[in-house]
Amino acid sequence: MGNYQKPMIIREMPEDERPREKLIELGAQSLTKAELIAIIISTGTREKSAIDLGREILFRFGDNLSDFLDMRIEELCRDKSLKGIGVAKACKIKAALELGKRLGDTKPQDETITTPEAAASCLMDALRYKKTEHFAILILDTKRKLINRELISIGTLDASIAHPREIFSPAIRQHGSAIIVGHNHPSGDPTPSREDIAVTRRLVDAGELLGIPVLDHVIVTDQAYISLRQNGDMN
Repeated sequence: MGNYQKPMIIREMPEDERPREKLIELGAQSLTKAELIAIIISTGTREKSAIDLGREILFRFGDNLSDFLDMRIEELCRDKSLKGIGVAKACKIKAALELGKRLGDTKPQDETITTPEAAASCLMDALRYKKTEHFAILILDTKRKLINRELISIGTLDASIAHPREIFSPAIRQHGSAIIVGHNHPSGDPTPSREDIAVTRRLVDAGELLGIPVLDHVIVTDQAYISLRQNGDMN
């Protein structure tokens, strides 16, 4: 007991090191993830500062907070490695993560999609952290501006899920001139399967008949992507 040192609470830190003051002075981008979490939960415990709790949360989830978002509140509160995170703090963090997720899902205004990189960026916002395969399309106008991003199906990509009727109906309704199709690989490997390539070629043929060309099929993971157009797999 004689060696116990009380952790430094945030108000005891030098002013220029306190998360809230850093945010005001330098902007939110200057804060670490642990400091951002500290601002969200506001307070620590008797044993740990809010920043310490933030670090423990990041350590527990391997820096991947999407897993935190996927857990139920009661599971988080029972987790022994998250001591100090009760219902109120867990709710605050989940609400902040959900808000960030929804902002990422918001369709950018007047975004022009002319490269695989731009298509992958748009699809990654919505698909990169999904635990199962999600198939989506980007609907473009004549100038390749994004009209909308539509989720088509959930599940392993095959001919029944990626049926041309389901793919092209939203583009027809929204007067799209072209589409880019995409899906995620939760495994982390974006390499297209034979089924991916077969489905893509089927959609390319359907697009030619409908006058709505399929410009690309982009497969994304949380950190990488592959363009089937660039790979030569759409011919």
